[in-house]
Amino acid sequence: MAEQRIVLVDSDPVARKNLKSMLTKLGYWVVGETGDGLNALKMVRTRQPELVILDSAIPGMDGFEVAKIIHEDKLAPVVILTSTYSQGMVERAKEARVSAFLVKPVDEISILPAIELALASYGEIVNLETKLQDLKELLETRKILEKAKGILMETMGLSEAEAFRRMQKQSMNKRVSMRQVAEAVILAQNLKE
Repeated sequence: MAEQRIVLVDSDPVARKNLKSMLTKLGYWVVGETGDGLNALKMVRTRQPELVILDSAIPGMDGFEVAKIIHEDKLAPVVILTSTYSQGMVERAKEARVSAFLVKPVDEISILPAIELALASYGEIVNLETKLQDLKELLETRKILEKAKGILMETMGLSEAEAFRRMQKQSMNKRVSMRQVAEAVILAQNLKE
């Protein structure tokens, strides 16, 4: 396991100290610790940890609200700690999209797998979101290329293959992407109208 950066949020300084000691012993690096929700958000944004461990009952904003913001802003996975268990808390954890839910007191045996699974799942989600964005971009580029080919075929009487080759040649000559050439063709056509 690499030395992962963690922000620790718990309103109880003794609990924070014990948890920090445990995490350090397990090879993690606690890059920040605080006892309230607002400071937690500021710290997560500035220190950019790989993981946030936070107590559900912190002053200011509760842990679930903080976790939801962290998730929506795609800052890090969250492991939430709570003193009591109830189905309502589990539902709130689901809504906040937390990666793991642990009931205090936590020990090395319970926190280590929660952290490792949270990190692995979050990494997978980020990877899938990146692939999805790449596919959306590729699809958008294809649509633009098809539209530009259609314009060239209609206005210049070219075949589809010839229109593609013309754009490809322009792309190579001007050292710009095919998409940029296609966008220029579409823009030129729109100016004529």
